[in-house]
Amino acid sequence: MDWIKLPKVELHLHLDCSLSYKVVSQINPSITLEQYREDFIAPEKCQHVSDYLTRALRFYPLMQTTENLHMVTLDLFEQIRQDGVIYAEIRFAPMLHTNQGLSASEVIAAVEAATAEAARSTGIEARIILCTLRYYSTEQSLATVKLVESFRDSYVAGFDIAAETPGNVIDAHLPAFIYAHEKEIPFTAHAGETRGIKNVWETVRNFAPSRIGHGVSSIGDPELLEYLRQHQIHLEGCPTCNIQTNCYNTYADHPIDKLYRAGISIGVNTDTRTISNITLSQEYKKLNETFGWESEDFHKVNRNALKAAFVPEDVQKTLLKKLDYGYQ
Repeated sequence: MDWIKLPKVELHLHLDCSLSYKVVSQINPSITLEQYREDFIAPEKCQHVSDYLTRALRFYPLMQTTENLHMVTLDLFEQIRQDGVIYAEIRFAPMLHTNQGLSASEVIAAVEAATAEAARSTGIEARIILCTLRYYSTEQSLATVKLVESFRDSYVAGFDIAAETPGNVIDAHLPAFIYAHEKEIPFTAHAGETRGIKNVWETVRNFAPSRIGHGVSSIGDPELLEYLRQHQIHLEGCPTCNIQTNCYNTYADHPIDKLYRAGISIGVNTDTRTISNITLSQEYKKLNETFGWESEDFHKVNRNALKAAFVPEDVQKTLLKKLDYGYQ
């Protein structure tokens, strides 16, 4: 099967961890290919998620100007164009890119303008998700969700919470999620990757997201699975990343197939194309070889993802038709 030709939907894709060597070397020609492979790409197995995320620190210094933000956004669109993606939601934390004087609004405007340009040139439909981070303050989280609101009539479409930190991950961010509910801002939330079942429960009960980034530890609680089904909460699956962060020992141990067979709405995503050194086409090949997924399975999970996408109904219907045609 030609995995590249299958039309794909990607909802969980971090802009600031998905830079090709081509764009990295354009921004900083002193970075060699060997250095890029050593410093920007994680090994197949990290000690834990914090170890994995140390690679993310390499990207941020390269994304501190409007020119560079424009370049990396176009670069990502070229990557997903070559991967057969027809719809993508690209997420990043704007406050991480203000170290050289840009405001968060200027950061977002640069990425949004590049997204609009790339969407026109590639024909790929796309939206942007703005992330708060677990170690941010209440004020920073509120500021981030209000930035989503201020860019409402653009490609910016949603809100997310990401990153790792010890301790309580709910209270400081609850006001931001309450605000998103009040203003009808779509949102997702990272949960259930390394923090387990309890983290998924506290996330769905306190934030009430329509989607969860990862969420794979849900497989260990039948009651939680029933809750996800009843509330139609979509899981943004990222299997290769979960193996690298040592959530599961091998690909065959990953619960994505069990979740799919249990009737959970789940999609397939790369998460971080550079750090995980993965494309969706490669991920599909792994799923086929490991769990026997065929074309009809990929069709179904992509439909699941599109139905959970942060787009207006008319755009969703157009994309569903395009997806269905591609899987005929």
